[in-house]
Amino acid sequence: MKVDLFDFELPQELIALRPAVPRDSARMLLVEGGDVPFRDFSVSDLPSLLRAGDVLVFNDTRVIPAQLEGRRGDAKIGATLHKRIDLRRWQAFVRNAKRLRLGDRVEFGGGVAAIAEDRLTDGSFVLAFEGDEPVEVLLERAGRMPLPPYIAGKRATDDRDREDYQTMFAREDGAVAAPTAALHFTPNLIDALDVAGIGRETLTLHVGAGTFLPVKVDDTDDHAMHAEFGRIEPETAERLNAVRRNGGRIIAVGTTSLRLLESATGEDRVIKPFAGDTSIFITPGYRFRAVDGLMTNFHLPKSTLMMLVSALMGRDRMMAAYEHAIANGYRFYSYGDSSLLLP
Repeated sequence: MKVDLFDFELPQELIALRPAVPRDSARMLLVEGGDVPFRDFSVSDLPSLLRAGDVLVFNDTRVIPAQLEGRRGDAKIGATLHKRIDLRRWQAFVRNAKRLRLGDRVEFGGGVAAIAEDRLTDGSFVLAFEGDEPVEVLLERAGRMPLPPYIAGKRATDDRDREDYQTMFAREDGAVAAPTAALHFTPNLIDALDVAGIGRETLTLHVGAGTFLPVKVDDTDDHAMHAEFGRIEPETAERLNAVRRNGGRIIAVGTTSLRLLESATGEDRVIKPFAGDTSIFITPGYRFRAVDGLMTNFHLPKSTLMMLVSALMGRDRMMAAYEHAIANGYRFYSYGDSSLLLP
């Protein structure tokens, strides 16, 4: 499909630079299948929009301070870690990469340094960190939170982002972008969901920096997704399959949860345990196997995530939903408002 089919104009003032306070006070647009009119709610209304026996699936990845600023001699080098290779090596997208050669040592401050060990076909580097401390410890000392470019380009990252850009479910270190749909959840909302009989499960998908990259091709067939590591425990898979057997719906909280669930599910619609990389790319025409709905924020024009939600609901339906959201002042992107998609 032509990438331009997923383009739209977004007023810059609708890009959220901070999350709503409290988080569950964010607005939420209900988008249902067919010609049902769009309806405006807040995230705190979610328990009344789902049914007892439904289950929400969250991503428990934790964002690490994966952006580094350093020097190689007299050259400034920026690095955004993208994917862990092993205990000491990470793939990274590098700014000012033309000044970095294989074997160069980059000093990031705070006693943190890495060697440019390899350059990959996508232009990213393999950085091998020096020393014996876990890389996550080094990042806490020298790194900063990797806010998306559409936020970082408008204001500086600050200490507040270390909390704001983390979900209440964050437990497994490894993401360089937040599973932002879950940023809206609070303990009060979880209590209300419990009272309503709506279950929850967690899986892990370590979101990579590739999620920020624009689609640079004209046709979706020519786009290559970056791989991300994910894990679904056997017990989680079995409980989710039981939900469906009992007539409940599986609602993914965020496109990261959805992509991992779909990666782990066969043609028989049975969710299987999963541990490994996934580079699934969902576009219109895809037949969903695992999920019955999706809670997600509003996405960038011509992005892979705009294509994903169009696959779930239909392109025309989603373009109309985004037109409604823009006309009614919804806040967009990572810190913005939410939508509940029920095909």
